[in-house]
Amino acid sequence: MQRRRFLGLTTAGVAAVAAAPGLTACGSDSSGSDGDVTLKVVAADYGDSTANGSQRYWNKVARAFEAKNGGLKVDVTVYSWTEVDRRVAEMVKNGQAPDIAQIGAYADYAAQGELYRADEMLSIPTQAGFITSIAHAGEVRRVQYGVPFVASARLLFYNKKLFDRAGISSAPTSWDELKEAATRLKANGVKIPYGLPLGPEECQAETMMWMLSGGGGYTDGNGSYTIDSTQNIEAFEWLRDELVGADLTGPGSPARTNRQDIFDAFARGEVGMLNGHPTLMQQASGRGITYGTAPLPGRRGKSPSTMGVADWLMAFKQNGHRKEIGKFLDFVYTEDNVLDFVTEYDLLPVTTAVEQTMLGDREYKRLWRFLDELESAEFYPADKTSWAEVSKLIKQKIGSTVAKGGDPASVLGQIQREADAMENAGA
Repeated sequence: MQRRRFLGLTTAGVAAVAAAPGLTACGSDSSGSDGDVTLKVVAADYGDSTANGSQRYWNKVARAFEAKNGGLKVDVTVYSWTEVDRRVAEMVKNGQAPDIAQIGAYADYAAQGELYRADEMLSIPTQAGFITSIAHAGEVRRVQYGVPFVASARLLFYNKKLFDRAGISSAPTSWDELKEAATRLKANGVKIPYGLPLGPEECQAETMMWMLSGGGGYTDGNGSYTIDSTQNIEAFEWLRDELVGADLTGPGSPARTNRQDIFDAFARGEVGMLNGHPTLMQQASGRGITYGTAPLPGRRGKSPSTMGVADWLMAFKQNGHRKEIGKFLDFVYTEDNVLDFVTEYDLLPVTTAVEQTMLGDREYKRLWRFLDELESAEFYPADKTSWAEVSKLIKQKIGSTVAKGGDPASVLGQIQREADAMENAGA
């Protein structure tokens, strides 16, 4: 199983990118150009409403950067998580790559020779400021192309008021206890006892959490795919029979239920339990929900590990703006800018300086538990060039495993075969 140990961070999910055509000053590498340059940046939206959308943050950073760097402009486009990966892929395919993209997978673009190396862009102080384990996670064959932006871990969230009403005294620690709690919640009239989002928004995350809690995962210690392992198949058979089949995941099909749908329902008080990342705390608190967090339940006790997600910045070579990209990224990673972003969305930073600031300030105490869980967190195999396509397959197929009559062994086996074929083709 590929493992990345993060000493302090958080988010989620997966991230994404896209952009309009880049505007070049000279039509070639502008590292020596004195002309005006507009950098095209594409980023994913971490907000849950227009009021706290990420566009506002990026606009603030862009205008502050422009004020200090005459002749340089920054045009940022923010897309939702449901479309950003697709949009950036389309733009790259059409020869309209952004200068900078903030997404969840970089290896396929790096393998195609489309990205700048981190050491070609960033100043030495910026490179040295990243938490080492995360910086290494952005490498392909020991060369860093993915520049970490934020990361997150996942915990089980539960509605304390609904638990109290159902007579549940503590968070479940095993699958059996989770089913028992869900059964009590249902009997007490809770609309969605356990929220199971296997829709296209981020089902690869929910999938990984259930694989890990069953003792499996996407890859083994050598980095080989183990998608159709016995542990993974059994995890989805349990979900199909014990949760979905017992009508403990609420109305509607999990295959058509997105993460944000479940987060919104939790904030309305309609969900008893779900797996969530730190930004859910802010959303729930804002709606007056009293919640608790706990480690993910495992097959026979606490899950051996939780899932961590790193989101990445990457820089495309197409428009030749290496020098300007580096200058902007150095500005993005100043302490104030990093702290502003992670504070806005209850995330954890990827730089040592901001990590230490948060650990030393009780204002961020609500995030310390996520930091603890990251000690044993496992992350998407984002260094594999096939991961972006494998993730798409999971989004297309995984929901069918838990439907009535679903066949986890067949579906996971099909994904495994296609993943192996991609790996062999890229070898």
